[in-house]
Amino acid sequence: MKATIERATLLKGLSHVQSVVERRNTIPILSNVLLEARENGSLRMMATDLDLQINESVPAAVDQPGSTTVSAHTLFDIARKLPEGAQVQLHAAEGRMSIVAGRARFSLGTLPRDDFPVIAEGELPAQFELPAETLKQVIDKTRFAISTEETRYYLNGIFLHVSEDKGSPVLKAAATDGHRLARITMPRPEGADGMPDVIVPRKCVAELRKLLDEVDGSVGVSLSATKIRFDLGQAVLTSKLIDGTFPDYSRVIPTGNDKILKLDPAGLKEGVDRVATIATEKTRAVKMALDRDKVTLSVTSPENGTAAEEVPGDYTSQPFEIGFNSRYLLDILGQIDGDTVEVHLADAAAPTLIRENDKAPALYVLMPMRV
Repeated sequence: MKATIERATLLKGLSHVQSVVERRNTIPILSNVLLEARENGSLRMMATDLDLQINESVPAAVDQPGSTTVSAHTLFDIARKLPEGAQVQLHAAEGRMSIVAGRARFSLGTLPRDDFPVIAEGELPAQFELPAETLKQVIDKTRFAISTEETRYYLNGIFLHVSEDKGSPVLKAAATDGHRLARITMPRPEGADGMPDVIVPRKCVAELRKLLDEVDGSVGVSLSATKIRFDLGQAVLTSKLIDGTFPDYSRVIPTGNDKILKLDPAGLKEGVDRVATIATEKTRAVKMALDRDKVTLSVTSPENGTAAEEVPGDYTSQPFEIGFNSRYLLDILGQIDGDTVEVHLADAAAPTLIRENDKAPALYVLMPMRV
């Protein structure tokens, strides 16, 4: 194969695909990126870790169509260090690939294209489109709650499923790690009816979020019970889904929490952040003492001392105290966009519901801590 491509174009494409490639690989070909120069004047790049695959096509001047595979991270590092505006010539023949840009010349070893594994998608019967902005919101409002515990592998992703909400067809996305739950609801897109319940893995979510920053318009989503594909225009992301059953999370969403606190999320966030400065890494506990129209935040640390701050709030129920993990609380408050947040409480041991208001698409559930 022989092709010439602008350095910025090459770098942008490689930055998308190389991040899928694991740094340590027992299978040498998985460290490589597949490069395919096509007659239609494009260079296709593809990388995979056998669970996730990114495919991207960029414009190039193709002198000789063909394909090869070369170390993804090495090629990316070379492209990064080449001078801006350089025209990069890629030429692969007889087990080597030469890279020439201006006065710089590199020669890298290649592996045959036929050895490169491709994820077989099979049939993807459920197909629909979602605006890129909606997809960004879905990820941002839920991914902080994805579990990182490998033993509960079925919690290591975002759960997508269709359902009914007050008689309207909706699509819901949820994530939980057992301590907190995040869920967002959106109108069901056309074509999503009858789609299987799926768990999109954490790594796929992270790669998708990076790609979405460069997409305007809509993203095509196609899925089966085992695979999902996101079509983002130039780039296509294909991933295996987590083979497991997501717990029935609706059971932990409290419906009878009658103590309601309303306050400014930014003020609460800053207050929690300040008092949590002295919290120990292990517990990170912050105590909230609720009284008429105010909340007293406090942290007591045997090693560091104590901290307290009063935050104004709208609260008219019985005074009581409850403790939370400050980091979990800050994660949730960071996703509240409005001027007020509603905190629905029951008692010091029951799950707490947090949301902007009853019309907001996102809601959060946080388990309290003993403090």
